Amino acid sequence: MLKGDKVILRAIEREDAERFHRWMNDPEVIRFMGMRFPISLLAEESWVAQEHDPKKELRLAIDTLEGRHIGSCGLGGIDPYTHSAELGVCIGDKEYWSQGYGTDALVTLCAFGFTQMNLHRISLRVFAENTRGIRCYEKVGFQHEGTLREDVYKNGRYHNLLVMGILVHEFAELWPQRWPQD
Repeated sequence: MLKGDKVILRAIEREDAERFHRWMNDPEVIRFMGMRFPISLLAEESWVAQEHDPKKELRLAIDTLEGRHIGSCGLGGIDPYTHSAELGVCIGDKEYWSQGYGTDALVTLCAFGFTQMNLHRISLRVFAENTRGIRCYEKVGFQHEGTLREDVYKNGRYHNLLVMGILVHEFAELWPQRWPQD
């Protein structure tokens, strides 16, 4: 378990599948995700139960400090040679949007990635129209690195994806309170 100021990041459990199913079938929740098709409860249960290599992928549930499951986050494409990973996050419970839960989840996840996994760089891709998500990433310290023009086709048109990234020393400077003290 990883504790932040507003959230706890924990292992994803079998009983989380029903909430993931509900969230991944809500058009408002998946608006800025690459998902296009309805997902069955069976598919979500399979995803939750699927074994994954923690050296390549870290998947975590996001809970409030009171224990309410509100989303998920993780690091994928973990590369032991470049010490890099790609971040993903979803606050599926819309009652918790725009209240700092996503920001705290990302700060907590990045702190773990940099201080415990020896990552040097964490990147992400975000729909250019996802202004709420971009503000969150900027608050955490992610910098704009480029644009993948018309990279995703969804809802009848192509969308640009922004590439953003943060380096270990940038994170340590912005979030000293989340950095281990000697």
